[in-house]
Amino acid sequence: MSEHDDKRPEENGDTRADQRDGNGESGNRLRKELPREVSAPAPAAQDAPGPGPQSEPEPEPEPELQAAPGPEPQLTGRQRLVKGLWPPRVSRAQLIVAVLLFGLGFGLAVQVASHSDSDSALRGARQEDLVRILDELDDRTQRLEDEKQGLEKQRDELENSSDQAEEARKQTIEKERQLGILAGTVAAQGPGITMTIEDTKGTVEADMLLDAIQELRAAGAEAIQVNGVRVVAGTYLTDSGKGVSVDGNKINAPYRFKVIGKPQDLEPALNIPGGVVQTLEKEQATVTIERSTKIVVDALRAVKRPDYARSSSQ
Repeated sequence: MSEHDDKRPEENGDTRADQRDGNGESGNRLRKELPREVSAPAPAAQDAPGPGPQSEPEPEPEPELQAAPGPEPQLTGRQRLVKGLWPPRVSRAQLIVAVLLFGLGFGLAVQVASHSDSDSALRGARQEDLVRILDELDDRTQRLEDEKQGLEKQRDELENSSDQAEEARKQTIEKERQLGILAGTVAAQGPGITMTIEDTKGTVEADMLLDAIQELRAAGAEAIQVNGVRVVAGTYLTDSGKGVSVDGNKINAPYRFKVIGKPQDLEPALNIPGGVVQTLEKEQATVTIERSTKIVVDALRAVKRPDYARSSSQ
């Protein structure tokens, strides 16, 4: 072997040693820069000794994936309304308003019910009764129209009369006579009706007789007398034991009304459905109405001079 050949192994050895040293230094440098490796856990030892087929490691369960929160579902208008109303959140002010509205509604319901009760008689009335009521209303309108024409005639006479003083005196006398009839200070006669109420059960009260008087006045009665007592504008009725007192004068059944007015208006006004006659008959009273061409009302009231009032012309 030559000298060259003898040195080659040594050089080769040195070269390999240098390479190992270089590789070691570079490996150490890489280990310092890289994170430390985590050693995998050793598989659990099996109870059975000896060589055998090794069981494959069970796959680790994958972590459950949580669903990412998505956008909330859109609510409809009805769902938003229900969500806003329930559960109810009532404040004190809202509670007070609710109570006030309830009271208002209850009052309106009671009022409507009362009107319905008052109109029920007319709803169940016969056709001839409704026609009679309409005729009565027409007669009242005609009476008011006649009164208007009479006043206009008096005005024209005063304006056109050559002797206005004499005409004024005549009208004053006529007006005094009319006022005397209304005040009950003078007797009166004329066509009208006589109404007799028999009360054997003692069920007729003062308010029923007052309703009869008011109905007669509305129908155009000009003079009324009840059992010898003159009825005027200030007349009042009260219950008095088994009878009735008119202006403090006690009267007993039967109650007899003498009324001066147009009979064709007075009688239908008392016989309307739900009127005076039906009300008295419900109380087991008997009502009789007679028309007459001459009714005399001769019960008088004493003239009372006013204590403080005086004529403005004096």
